[in-house]
Amino acid sequence: MDISIVIPLLNESESILTLHDWIIRSLEKEINNYEIIFIDDGSSDRSWEVIVELCGRNPNTHGIQFSKNYGKSQALHAGFKKAQGDFVVTMDADLQDSPEEILPMINKMKENDLDLISGWKKKRYDSILFKNLPSKLFNWAARRLSGIKLHDFNCGLKVYKMEVIKNIQVFGEMHRYIPVIAAHEGFDKIDEKTVKHQARKYGKTKFGADRFLNGFLDLITLWFINGFGKRPMHFFGFWGTLMLIMGFGFTLYLGIDKLYLNMQSRLITQRPEFYIALTTMILGAQFFIAGFLGEILIRHNKNIKRYNIINTTYE
Repeated sequence: MDISIVIPLLNESESILTLHDWIIRSLEKEINNYEIIFIDDGSSDRSWEVIVELCGRNPNTHGIQFSKNYGKSQALHAGFKKAQGDFVVTMDADLQDSPEEILPMINKMKENDLDLISGWKKKRYDSILFKNLPSKLFNWAARRLSGIKLHDFNCGLKVYKMEVIKNIQVFGEMHRYIPVIAAHEGFDKIDEKTVKHQARKYGKTKFGADRFLNGFLDLITLWFINGFGKRPMHFFGFWGTLMLIMGFGFTLYLGIDKLYLNMQSRLITQRPEFYIALTTMILGAQFFIAGFLGEILIRHNKNIKRYNIINTTYE
């Protein structure tokens, strides 16, 4: 298989047929060995019926249906598990990503021996106030924290080598940070290509303004997991040790001061320094406990089922 195209969707019944035929037209002159994988993330419209109809018409088209809406990351994870192509393409189903960009992006990957390439929607047809400006701020923060020089982390149009998507785990709402996850796993040959952004033709966006706040929180989570996810005691143990030393130092000072230097002074329990020292030692102990619990959880981690597939066109 040359190319796998993974398309997560939610309530896009009006766009699916147009997108499917657009993909075929853009590939048919150069690529014959391809597959299109639609993942229906709990749609309440006719999306699954349209997908089944397309699968009956085209043996290269496949579908996966979730029992409810689990989120884009879970849909991508399911599609990645099924993908067989040497290059795996992700794109949205709302017709805002152009399939005609796929082959130029793959050619650039081959020329520069890249692990993945991300689309950059330099000119957007979205609201300046509610989408463009928050997106620029979000991408600036993502570049600063991750060190990856991409202008558009949230662009759905990306191309990966097969070994990349088979060696990463996409979870929660981390789909926008797949380049960061890939780089953490050693796939750090990453670039971008300017792509066309189409105005939405049908329906409305499934993402509200809260996605930017959630995106920042996810970025902090990813920073912590990448830095300390496999060694939580290094983080919690450091701060726990520092707090315990500070608390013990305060307590020792108060004891020496009362017993030998200022014997007529107030009782230790009447001094605010005592409660600062006590609080600091309690926090230090809690940090240590958090570190130990983190280590135990890592060592007993099991694969958790993150979504439920109720239908598939795979045999």
